[in-house]
Amino acid sequence: MSKYIKGKLFFLLLIPALVLVFPAVTMAQVHTVSRGDTIYKISNWYGVDQFALRYTNNLWSDQITPGQKIVIPFKYTVQKGDTLYLIGKKFGVDYSRIRQANRLGSNVIYPGQVLYIPSNSRTGGYVPVSRGGGISAYDFDLLARIITAEADSESYETQVAVGAVVLNRVDSPLFPNTIRGVVYQVDETGRYQFEPVLNGWINNPASESGRRAAMDALNGWDPTNGALYFFESWVPNKFLQSRPVSRILDSFTFTW
Repeated sequence: MSKYIKGKLFFLLLIPALVLVFPAVTMAQVHTVSRGDTIYKISNWYGVDQFALRYTNNLWSDQITPGQKIVIPFKYTVQKGDTLYLIGKKFGVDYSRIRQANRLGSNVIYPGQVLYIPSNSRTGGYVPVSRGGGISAYDFDLLARIITAEADSESYETQVAVGAVVLNRVDSPLFPNTIRGVVYQVDETGRYQFEPVLNGWINNPASESGRRAAMDALNGWDPTNGALYFFESWVPNKFLQSRPVSRILDSFTFTW
């Protein structure tokens, strides 16, 4: 599928299994501070505990600066049989850091409890994928954000399909060879390829389903069978409407 992934074997990984084998995907979300941001605003924006956010980033004052990178801790729901030690092994984080980030008085946890997992990296690190290799945390987050901005109201399969189109373009000689290049591409007429880049929606945080869809696309699930374009089916664009149709999913048409 993507040049970041070795081989062309297409299959769908179940998310729970994926998290068990490749947990670092959950650590990928990084916030770039803008003017007017505060720790309080950022914690509310992402729906995370303020203390866990401070602990993850070693931010014990309220001073942050535009351009600063802040790692968003992942929220993990405790499963039956989990212990702090096993969760730490799963995510590559010392269990004592998980305990401290959540201000736990003991090592006792229970199924259904939500824990914040602090990253070991201040920049989000790299996101491993199932068949070897990896992409930067920034690229993973960007892919998840374009999926969210374009298709958050669509079915999960359509969200994965949008991510697949981005990765198909990365592999195509017709488009830039990076996720960032594809998402922010401006065509020969001076128009952005993706409307959310123009209207600013690309800057909103990725949804949880957007992040899962990004990982599924990176792991080889392509519901479009190699499509390079997608558009809302009602759009009267002669170029898009004239292209061979790969699939129609929800309100989107995917074409080669």
